[in-house]
Formats: sequence, C-alpha cells, structure tokens
Amino acid sequence: MTVIQSIPYALFCMAVVFLVLIILCIIIKLFSLIIDFLAKRSNNKQKAIDSTNNTEIDNGPELSCGELKLYNVDEPTAAMIMAIVSDESGIPLDQLCFKSIKAKQ
Repeated sequence: MTVIQSIPYALFCMAVVFLVLIILCIIIKLFSLIIDFLAKRSNNKQKAIDSTNNTEIDNGPELSCGELKLYNVDEPTAAMIMAIVSDESGIPLDQLCFKSIKAKQ
C-alpha cells in the first residue's frame, strides 16, 4: 500500500475517532444535566420537608427580658456576676433573666 492509497483510510479513521469523541462529549453533557436536575429536585424536596417539619419559628435570641436594677454595683461588676452565674449554671446568658443585682454591705 502506498502513501497515497493510505490517506483515505487515515482520514476515515480520524473521522471515526472524532465522531466517537463528539458522542462521548454529548453523553457527558446529558449525564451532567440529568444529575443537576435530580440534585435540584432533591434539594427542593428536602426544603419542602424541612419547612413542613419546622413548626417552631425562631426570630433570633431575645437579648432583653426587662429592666435590670443595680443596687450598689457598677455595670462591669454586674456583667462579671452575670457571666459567672451563666458559666456555673451551664445556662446560656441569653436564656437567663436578671431582675436585680445587689451588693452586700
């Protein structure tokens, strides 16, 4: 076989290889679109389940529960006492409600 006779075979083989590559590219794109669609559908279902299961509305922590009265105690000392009580009791500070703090004399 001469070089001139082998050119059509080479072109045919290259065309087949490129055709297979194009088909693989299309298959990969289709799989990607299908997986994205399924993931979005799954996320939408999960959000719907979460929203129906979440009956408790959380508007954030309530930072104030009234007015704190200090008797013979300055504010930094009162803050320290509140932090110590929270730490020792294991109750978060936003769940405690202090009405007054008095210093013994």
